[in-house]
Amino acid sequence: MTGKKTLPFTISKNEKFFDRLGDYIGDVFYDILPEKGFELRDEQIFMAFQLEQAFKHKRTMFAEAGVGTGKTIVYLLYAICYARYMGKPVIISCADETLIEQLVKEGGDIDKLEQALDLEVDVRLAKARENYVCMKKLDPLVEKTNDEDILAVHDQIPDFVFDQGVSMQTFYRYGDRKEYPWVSDQQWERIGWDPLKQCATCDWRHRSAQTLNREYYRHAQDIIICSHDFYMEHVWTKESRKREGQLPLLPEASSVIFDEGHLLEFAAQKGLTYRFNFNNITSVLTGYTGQDVREESLQLAEDILSLHDEWFDVITSSAVRIEGSDRLEIPRSEPLLEMAQRLNGMVEELLEQLVFDAELFTIDAYHTKIIEEYLEFFSYGLSILLNDDEGIYWLEQDEMNSSLVIMPRLVENVLREEVFSQNIPFIFSSATLSQDNDFSYLQKSLGIGQYDSFSVDSPFDYESNREISFHSYQDSDERFKGIKEQLNDNQGHSLVLFRSEGDMNDFRQWAKKQSWEYAMLYEGDQEISEIVRRFQYDVPSILCAYHLWEGLDIPGKALSQVIIASLPYPPNDPVFKAKRKHAKNSSQEIDIPYMMLRMKQGVGRLIRTESDSGVVRIWQHATDTTVLDSLLNS
Repeated sequence: MTGKKTLPFTISKNEKFFDRLGDYIGDVFYDILPEKGFELRDEQIFMAFQLEQAFKHKRTMFAEAGVGTGKTIVYLLYAICYARYMGKPVIISCADETLIEQLVKEGGDIDKLEQALDLEVDVRLAKARENYVCMKKLDPLVEKTNDEDILAVHDQIPDFVFDQGVSMQTFYRYGDRKEYPWVSDQQWERIGWDPLKQCATCDWRHRSAQTLNREYYRHAQDIIICSHDFYMEHVWTKESRKREGQLPLLPEASSVIFDEGHLLEFAAQKGLTYRFNFNNITSVLTGYTGQDVREESLQLAEDILSLHDEWFDVITSSAVRIEGSDRLEIPRSEPLLEMAQRLNGMVEELLEQLVFDAELFTIDAYHTKIIEEYLEFFSYGLSILLNDDEGIYWLEQDEMNSSLVIMPRLVENVLREEVFSQNIPFIFSSATLSQDNDFSYLQKSLGIGQYDSFSVDSPFDYESNREISFHSYQDSDERFKGIKEQLNDNQGHSLVLFRSEGDMNDFRQWAKKQSWEYAMLYEGDQEISEIVRRFQYDVPSILCAYHLWEGLDIPGKALSQVIIASLPYPPNDPVFKAKRKHAKNSSQEIDIPYMMLRMKQGVGRLIRTESDSGVVRIWQHATDTTVLDSLLNS
């Protein structure tokens, strides 16, 4: 392990850290970076002063800064210096894996700072579990598959993973999805981490990819970068992991920076989500009944399983598929709620019986803890479902499994207690944090008390370098033909943004019947950073995506046209239905703000540097005129 990182400036005994930090930041922006070819921007100087106050006084700061203001360079400088001053890493939480890659890739902002300032930054990635290969799934799969891509992954697994006699000193990190860029999303689902697997009792646990990667990033001295989803999973599981004798997912931080912080609320909801897979409780209770337990407990467990089967039959038979969403809506019916009430009562009773069984020492203490944790999780999720205004719920299905998903509608109280009660700086950074310089919506939805804020506009001359045009269509065939003409006219070099995966796949099926002079790249066909790399360097090409409305940073000739394939209405799924239900004017409070944010982010993919130029083409259905007028006037 490397020695402790030192500050990039000296402090004498009579000097204060923040005084010297201010001097250093001034030298960096006024002297060092300009000498290295960086442009001095007034917006950066203003932002630097604001962030210094937030770090000095441990405040929550909303830092709204447009594209091209260099906001990432500013917060990285403060993060590195503050982490070394406090002796604890700063956590940078990003909206998704795409944004993480923009920070750490070769030629990215961290790499630029290291080169310009002759710094060696200890930055490590803390990725969500689904980004790591699962040996419990991969190893048996290779015996019965002919999929060359999956077999190639297995061939790259280090030998120590299979040899239990090898010393742990020879272990090293492996298994990150990025190491297997040829694998599609669909293939990865067959070999990636699976929430149905019991990691705590897995034979591969101490040699698993996620275990070894966690051990590595926990020792970061400067910066740990993770996704919002992973940060919120850390927050919600911290105490339960401690009770189980495990370390929290992330170490204690000196500060937290939320890049694209306006997306944190949904990540918090998602992190608190309760997912009831049909097979999970069967697996847990079957293991329980296989122990030497009392007859009374055995009968109660069997009754729970029987009622649970009936309950899922009611759920699956009444669920309604929603167009454009993989979530099935579940009508709130008396039979469903009555059975949930009975099921919850029986689970609570079994929790009490478990205490007696444990006292008889007929069940292993570790096994008891696992069963108890799951039953408490199951009961609390049901309590959210049974309270009409507290939960949002839906059904997810594939060929093999059904899952009931329950999400809390509001998370501000939990966030206030579990996150923002800490006496550390919290920095929110994005080009879209406010509505007309009003940050109160974000403040309230996240449970934040006092905060500081500022807004600075982009320095780019959009009027001269960017053209926006609008195009109307009656049906998909007319729309797709028009998009093809625009792609040909621009000779590729285009990003096509779709409202949903389904909409993208409809275009894909249509496009298969056409002839193309350019490479057609589709989100999901390979690991996302590999697709972005191909689009950026294997020009001319066309990138079709439904997640890359934000976070994608492709400067230069590779991207000179953004096509928004249709107005980005919010999905008509249970999450947005619940938001609309509790709004006075759902169109103005929910739909239009969501679409405005989406449109701003999508349009913002085009101009990434002062020398960039191009066109944004926005497609609208002939019936969308009124909605488009509302968006343009917002």
